[in-house]
Amino acid sequence: MKRTLLLLTVLSILVVSCKNKGCTDETAINYNPEAEKDDGSCEFDSSVVAPPIDNNTNVLGYSILNKLPGIWNGPVTSSTPLGSYPEWIVDFRPISPAQISAKNELDSVNDIFMSFFIVEHDGGYKVAFRNGGGFAGDVRTSYMLVDSMDDSGVESYYRFADPVSGGKRVYTEVVFKQDSLIMTTYTNQFNTLQDPVLHMHWAANLRDSTSAQDAIANFTYPQKQEVKDFATVFDGVAEAVYYGNVGDPYPESEQPYLGVSTVNINVVNPPIVDPGKKMLIIITTQPLFNGLTFQPQNLDFRSRYVFVSAAQSTSYDFNYMHPGSYYVNVIYDQNGDYNFSSGDYMNSNFDMPISLANEGTAATTVIIDFLIP
Repeated sequence: MKRTLLLLTVLSILVVSCKNKGCTDETAINYNPEAEKDDGSCEFDSSVVAPPIDNNTNVLGYSILNKLPGIWNGPVTSSTPLGSYPEWIVDFRPISPAQISAKNELDSVNDIFMSFFIVEHDGGYKVAFRNGGGFAGDVRTSYMLVDSMDDSGVESYYRFADPVSGGKRVYTEVVFKQDSLIMTTYTNQFNTLQDPVLHMHWAANLRDSTSAQDAIANFTYPQKQEVKDFATVFDGVAEAVYYGNVGDPYPESEQPYLGVSTVNINVVNPPIVDPGKKMLIIITTQPLFNGLTFQPQNLDFRSRYVFVSAAQSTSYDFNYMHPGSYYVNVIYDQNGDYNFSSGDYMNSNFDMPISLANEGTAATTVIIDFLIP
């Protein structure tokens, strides 16, 4: 099996380098076509209070909520010290009628929680993009609000920028074309550069849309509902970035609908565990095996995964996980190639089931006892 199981999920956000479209939605509440900023973002009259939201209310960026659900997979190009990666897998599902999220882990100190949801801001309604998680053990969360979009053609374009410092600090472009999702993030590297430069670029394809259908039906998603009132939340701050959960206006702990799944691991074979090795926990929405036959096509249904240090007995909690039914497999990477390959060990009882309810907890135990021939 190829490097496809490496799945190095990393921090940050991504999308295509499309030209900034500027202030495109002239029906937005309090839109001022004469007040386009130097960075191309829109300016609104913040003294005006937004009216009650209903189906007829204009919500800037609303159409992106209908395009995001599904499991997306594609390579990452990064200018950061973390480098580039052959694939990044993100399972976007609704967690309320007007919010969609995805959580990923790399290891115990690196994870990311992304979410798109409707907020009130600058006297109107728009979609916000929350990008937060642990980076080398430090928790950092940034917020970007859509400030320009164009969904009038076969391609759809959305730009999200820091609502305080604008696109001069950080912005993310998101482009959809048929079954592709391209995200690109640009930053000024913590205000050390005059203009933003490429941070990360992700070019993904939709691998599965079925896993999100239960949540879509449960919430009749998407709907025009206010998730958070951001009318004044960024007043008095230099930028919409929060460290260590201090001041975060919408922390992970307040995210609805999600639960926790615990995977317990016991290693029987090899009899002696090398703590310098890694184990890869893979959670899929469809089984990877049909009897004893591996089904490589079902790798498209990978939802969550993480690398953990090898130990005779250990466990890992998958926090903020979408409710649903899953299958768990664990690989002891004996040869250190981060691949699912001959000479590695895994569970002989393939596809251990686990089922998670709304805001619930679930657990399963996986025994590694099988040498892959």
